[in-house]
Amino acid sequence: MAEDSEHQFWYNMRTGEVEQGLKSPSIDRAGPFATRDEAAHALEKLRANSARWAAEDAEENR
Repeated sequence: MAEDSEHQFWYNMRTGEVEQGLKSPSIDRAGPFATRDEAAHALEKLRANSARWAAEDAEENR
């Protein structure tokens, strides 16, 4: 069951602000996140995921 988007949090990549609900254009948003704190640390999570995926790709291409 999908959660109500108005009760989820999003990180606005353009402004660096955490928003609750769908306030900004989708191109500017990262998320959804369950909590404001998770959204506030979105860039850290995105960087970690990107690094992990790059390492996995490098390993697969050996």
